[in-house]
Amino acid sequence: MKKLLATAAAASLAALTACSVSVPDNDADSAPPSQPEPGPTRTSAAVGGSAGTPSPSPAQGTKAACELFNSLFERYAAVPPDDSEGYEDVYLQAEEAKGTVSGDLRGLFASLSLLAIDRSGSAGSGSGAAQESEDAVRDAVFANAGTCTDAGVTLRL
Repeated sequence: MKKLLATAAAASLAALTACSVSVPDNDADSAPPSQPEPGPTRTSAAVGGSAGTPSPSPAQGTKAACELFNSLFERYAAVPPDDSEGYEDVYLQAEEAKGTVSGDLRGLFASLSLLAIDRSGSAGSGSGAAQESEDAVRDAVFANAGTCTDAGVTLRL
């Protein structure tokens, strides 16, 4: 079981680093902007919706994602320190939520799943999660604070 948890933690860390914020390259600033290539024109209703069902606006999706993160983090914080199964449940819920969002919001759930699985592995020993896992959640919250605030949600740790 511990090998499975360690493998899952390593995979989550790899996924989290893929979601990290990058710094723009200064050489790219001197290059002329590229022209978008022409593509097919859509004449149908909004993507993801049908004629009778409006699709949710990005702000509504962002708000729901931010509220879900707050809810999952509260569940994580409420798990007793020696309950590895409780942390695994939070891990699974965060992994599921990660699949429902895109962009930087994925980092919120990726970091929380990493923290939960890390804490699950150390639950029996009495030690806490690794500092790197805690830092990853903090960094993801700071990276998404503006987006969530714009959607009307304040991220909590």
